Amino acid sequence: IGSQYILDVAGDDSRYDEMRSRVMEAMRNNFRPEFLNRIDEIIIFHPLNKAELRHIVKLQVQRLEQRLGDRKMSLKLSDAALDFLAEVGYDPVFGARPLKRAIQRELETQIAKAILRGEFSEGDTIFVDVENERLSFKRLPAQVLTT
Repeated sequence: IGSQYILDVAGDDSRYDEMRSRVMEAMRNNFRPEFLNRIDEIIIFHPLNKAELRHIVKLQVQRLEQRLGDRKMSLKLSDAALDFLAEVGYDPVFGARPLKRAIQRELETQIAKAILRGEFSEGDTIFVDVENERLSFKRLPAQVLTT
């Protein structure tokens, strides 16, 4: 309730008070006073910015990196790949909730399929970038250790 008002002022902090009063009015119009009296506080979250979304993507990707590490594989994503995942996984209405599903669909599933096809194996580093508006997956050459 009131999400349309939140989206209308997204990123414009000068209109926060106006937006908050419109959201509160929408709540009064949709809920009975008995219900509203039981609510201690109403918190209105600001929409996430690009940097925050990118940070969430990095946190989610770290989990995948750990799982690949168990298979003795590593994962590297370009900045473009991080931005791509943040963009396809963000919805102004739902916020970052769809992000996890987008990472599963666009990244995890594609890597799993490539592993099953034999494109990546133990010891490989998988490099993820963006080509033709899609994620691309490449094996990086093994780094030569110098002593």
